[in-house]
Amino acid sequence: MLFKSLLVVGTASASCLHGLYRRSEGEVEIPHFGYEDTFGPLNWAALAPENEACKAGKNQSPINIDSTVSLATEKPILDIPQQAVEFENLNTTIEVVVNGTTTFGGNQFSLAQFHIHTPSEHRINREYFPLEVHMVHKGVGHLPNKANTPTADPTQIVVLALMFEMCTQSSDPLIASIAPHLDAITEPGSRTPIETGIDFSGVLAVIESSNIFQYTGSLTTPPCSEGVTFLAVETPLKINVPDYNAIKKIVKYNSRLSQNTLGNDNIIAVAAASGGATAPNNETVVEEATPVEGAPVAGSTVVISEISGSPVAEPMVGLVQRGMRFRS
Repeated sequence: MLFKSLLVVGTASASCLHGLYRRSEGEVEIPHFGYEDTFGPLNWAALAPENEACKAGKNQSPINIDSTVSLATEKPILDIPQQAVEFENLNTTIEVVVNGTTTFGGNQFSLAQFHIHTPSEHRINREYFPLEVHMVHKGVGHLPNKANTPTADPTQIVVLALMFEMCTQSSDPLIASIAPHLDAITEPGSRTPIETGIDFSGVLAVIESSNIFQYTGSLTTPPCSEGVTFLAVETPLKINVPDYNAIKKIVKYNSRLSQNTLGNDNIIAVAAASGGATAPNNETVVEEATPVEGAPVAGSTVVISEISGSPVAEPMVGLVQRGMRFRS
């Protein structure tokens, strides 16, 4: 097992948490969730008890980032030494296991890995992007105070989200670093070393020049635990067509649907409770019914003796209105 326990967010396998805790030197673990059928996002909560937040959490990610989301008051400072890395295929994503340190908000965070989503999970002003990279960190402690006593805080998770758009030139160095090694991880569970490491120069440059949005949301994979700090970089990086096609051929589709506005009821709970569509102003949407031969017409009265197949205690008399639908 890549990790046998998660200190805060449960014990479910999750792409976003992969590499944060204990790892084995053996086979790559394949997470117990997916993006199709009953393994998809609409049913994640049913796959394991610890996934309850996937259908009940009120601060879920990803979201549409708009004017209601604040800009970060400071830029994260990344320190990623040159190193050999592991490139892995988890079936739900492809990821690079890499070590580094990021300083943000008076805290230091340890970079554990970055992984890829196609298409992007976040949208910026409703615009989606072909690809999104998540650089996942966990807290390692506060910066030394006057007493020089850093306080460990491994429960904090920070995700730096990078958007990518298509181009006809060379891909950003981060993508160019992994592209030659894609053929080695086409099968789920496979891994390969990248001895030359990853070139983060384009990432560092865009962080320095771009606006960065900050909000508190959740993991975008099970167990969908909340309290995750997202730092979403507004300016997209570049990926060319050949590299994009090679990546999506392996990753396929692995994007969670956009969640409700932060603080509001979980979008899955809203859909389950409504039992049907609602208009933006919360008015019930009434579909026009095609007239059925022999069905009551508007203005006539009907006796209602059962509702949805269940008998009522006392029959009721109702007036047929325009737009009412009757089924035999």
